[in-house]
Amino acid sequence: MKLPRRRFLHLAAGTAALPITSRIARAQAQPHSDPRVADLVKAGKIRLALFLPLYTKDTATGELRGMTTGIVTIDLMRAFAARLGVELQLVGYQTPPEVVACLKSDTCDVGSMGVTPGRASEVDLSPPFLQFDYTFLVPAGSSIRKLDDADRPGIRIAVVRNHASTLALSRLLKNAKQAEADTPDGAFHLLRSAQADAFASTRPLLLDYAAHLPGAQLLDERYGANLQAMAVPKDYAGRLTALSEFIEEAKSSGLVIRSIERAGLRAMQVAPRGNAITK
Repeated sequence: MKLPRRRFLHLAAGTAALPITSRIARAQAQPHSDPRVADLVKAGKIRLALFLPLYTKDTATGELRGMTTGIVTIDLMRAFAARLGVELQLVGYQTPPEVVACLKSDTCDVGSMGVTPGRASEVDLSPPFLQFDYTFLVPAGSSIRKLDDADRPGIRIAVVRNHASTLALSRLLKNAKQAEADTPDGAFHLLRSAQADAFASTRPLLLDYAAHLPGAQLLDERYGANLQAMAVPKDYAGRLTALSEFIEEAKSSGLVIRSIERAGLRAMQVAPRGNAITK
């Protein structure tokens, strides 16, 4: 069974970018001369790193396509690349730590990830552009109806190793145990095969998985929120500043909300203005 069939945007060459404000459009008309991003302009490309499930790969062509929050990430970075007059290249990884590693080794230029204190110590993070809740998906007939029900001895909660939602949950649990998987599909398999009693992740992702488990329910309560930001390697302060300014502009201009609406993404909203890195 193919899991899960989420909406995606095809990123073929020539696909029209999102409608944006006239100010951004004018800036896109010619390559940008901002010295803060001169290295990207000289390279002629931005290598954007994504991790599962933000993308899927076409088995015939190898082409990456955006999924879930990756759709908004790619829309945003395509607009930024167009402003600089450079190409956007997508690079796919299995896990968030692999994206952090590629940034630290300068084998990619920008990554997209949830804001956590640990990540902020390894890479530099922009202001967030998306916000969505963390909650639980439980199977049909589950006795778990609220968050407190899940934190009991003997309860096993499926999680994705090193995901921001997992790091947030680990600070809250006192009695339940986490059952870790490397990918979201792996964590869902633990739930579906009764090796876990609940699956903890982001609400938009769990909504997609719920469609593949008859009778499954999402809890109304949340145990935290994901703030999705762009990450750049340490010591690239100019790049971070230029990208951060663009993200705030994209939020205020309507670029981000239009991407959310166009993709039909549920349970997501534009992140508040400003930096939200926690210490």
